[in-house]
Amino acid sequence: MFTWRDVKVKYKQTFLGVTWAIFQPIVMTLLFTMSFGKIISANSNLEIPYPVFALSGFIIWNIFSSGLSAAGNSMVSNANIIKKIYFPRLIIPVSSVLVSLIDFLMAFIVFIPVLYFYDCGFTLKALIYIPLSLLLTCLSTFGLGTFLAAVNVKYRDFRYILPFFIQALLFATPVIYPIKISGNVFFLLLMKLNPMSAPIELFRHAFTNDALDIQGLFISVGVSFFLFLAGIYYFRKTEAYFADLA
Repeated sequence: MFTWRDVKVKYKQTFLGVTWAIFQPIVMTLLFTMSFGKIISANSNLEIPYPVFALSGFIIWNIFSSGLSAAGNSMVSNANIIKKIYFPRLIIPVSSVLVSLIDFLMAFIVFIPVLYFYDCGFTLKALIYIPLSLLLTCLSTFGLGTFLAAVNVKYRDFRYILPFFIQALLFATPVIYPIKISGNVFFLLLMKLNPMSAPIELFRHAFTNDALDIQGLFISVGVSFFLFLAGIYYFRKTEAYFADLA
């Protein structure tokens, strides 16, 4: 019910409605394709056309970015409900992440014809890699989102830091370029430590035959589980004060 409420509020009185979920990744893909697409393709030997590469990254990234933004502000946004009745507080950030999954489904419907337009296609391994990618994305988003939601209750300036953090993290994630595009050791390590690297790489592996960086995947997945456990731990540790601080 929280999720359905958030969906209705998000798209209420909007001209394009749920097509906003499609509009954003499509526009971002077009912009990067026209500006950097040829340069990135030439310097990274992509197995797939750049529009497919970028769009596949953006539709997974948008789960994280929109879910993290909503979850990080969820406790403050629902302060009136928190003060009135008791219920498991984790429901609020969970519902915020679920809304981003609904946006993903809308974008994924558009992604499928784009994929086949460029002579790409899903294989049977997609039945494993796509659900696994979504699971890891939700783990990272929920873990970091619950931590930020708890911190934001006490330190309200985090709401201003969050958009900048998400924007900066985009360029340390293999959304618009592959992990190995840079020879810088520290940047490569930063990409591997990014919890969103594994979900995006796994999602792309559902329709490509490129080799997976197993070491990088394990590092990224490990960070995802750490954020998930640490986020829940900090949230549960501080939730007793939410009604007083919200």
